[in-house]
Amino acid sequence: MLNYEKIAAYFANLYKKEQMQVFKFGGASIKDAEAVRNMSEILKRFPDEKIIIVVSAMGKTTNALEEILHLRLKGLSTETAIQNLFQYHASLISSLFDKNESKILQLLENLFEDLKIKLSELNKSRYDESYDSIISFGEMISSTILLGFLQKEAFSISKVDAKDCIRTDNSFRDALVNWGKTKETIKKSIQHEFNQNQLVITQGFLGGTQEGKITTLGREGSDFTAAIFAYCTNAKAVTIWKDVPGILNGDPKKIKDAILYQELSYQEAAEMTYYGASVIHPKTIKPLAIASIPMHVRSFYEPEKGGTIIHDCKIIHEIPCIIIKEKQSLITFKLTDFTFITEALISKIFEALNRHHIKINMMQNTAISFSICVNDDLHRLDQLMNELKDDFSIFYNKGLELVTIKNFDESLISRMTENKEIYLEQRTRKNYQVVVKNEV
Repeated sequence: MLNYEKIAAYFANLYKKEQMQVFKFGGASIKDAEAVRNMSEILKRFPDEKIIIVVSAMGKTTNALEEILHLRLKGLSTETAIQNLFQYHASLISSLFDKNESKILQLLENLFEDLKIKLSELNKSRYDESYDSIISFGEMISSTILLGFLQKEAFSISKVDAKDCIRTDNSFRDALVNWGKTKETIKKSIQHEFNQNQLVITQGFLGGTQEGKITTLGREGSDFTAAIFAYCTNAKAVTIWKDVPGILNGDPKKIKDAILYQELSYQEAAEMTYYGASVIHPKTIKPLAIASIPMHVRSFYEPEKGGTIIHDCKIIHEIPCIIIKEKQSLITFKLTDFTFITEALISKIFEALNRHHIKINMMQNTAISFSICVNDDLHRLDQLMNELKDDFSIFYNKGLELVTIKNFDESLISRMTENKEIYLEQRTRKNYQVVVKNEV
């Protein structure tokens, strides 16, 4: 008599073996030669797997490119900053390739020549588009170097450019994905590359319009890129390689007794990212949950450990979760004619926020005022306040922190607000949020 359960399990496992995985390596995991070699060792742990590798810019390259962009827009010299960034990557190449780095070094020089051309063509009136065209060089440089190194290490690997695979609209700096077009282009590109190679490397964070302009998916958006590729290829899993052991109930750099979650549901993980948990990009969870693709968050320092798995489960955690979101601004819109804040006035603020692609992290209103806590983004916030200055008196504080405590208790609130100036706070049944600044 046939055992139908065993037959079903056999074919399920056979199908899974044919599915690929998606690995994402962030800037910290490829910041220097030692880290890149460690990445190679991690990949060697999966000799029989087909893997899409999504990489961020190396180290603090994105920050350096932002500085170069702002220097250029201010009319200041970018020569030193560009040279420093070039030397950082050239030194890394020298360490990785010994005496045979001339080809990779030439590719690096070509990319930096392209960067200088893009800087010379910047249009100050189109800041967001200029931002994407410059910041995208970080991922293009890292993927070029890593492709060369992994080929040198005898991996069967090729590269696809995310800007040619992920189709977006022209909402620069926070582009929206055209899922139909993206699925079509990714499946075609990936299938072609896997017919010839075991691994495929691509850039995180980047997309492209139908007209060929580069877009970005939002700061730290490489996690989202991994989820996009996983969703479009029906991958069996996504792994995010981090400098922490997994997802903890607090940033271990700030919370000494942080506890590791071994499992999280999609819903709980999504809620944590909404409140600002930086270990995962907020847009990452939805496509994975829709396709029931599990995500692992693991340490690149200890790759033998399992870390955290995010999947469809019923586990409910009651331990407090502390999320600290830095670089926050508090904006208060106030009426001065003794009328009340109405739904129509709040709608006007929301419409302006939507136009300028500004996400609210916390909000609160009184009879005559409406306050929002948002990410520091000087360019967009200036535009917002300039648009609304005729309708409201606007008060603005920057350099703040937003602290969210899920499953709070009073002792934890006291601990997290000690020696801090409180600007705004609110509670629900299980969550507590406060906007604070360290007292001088």
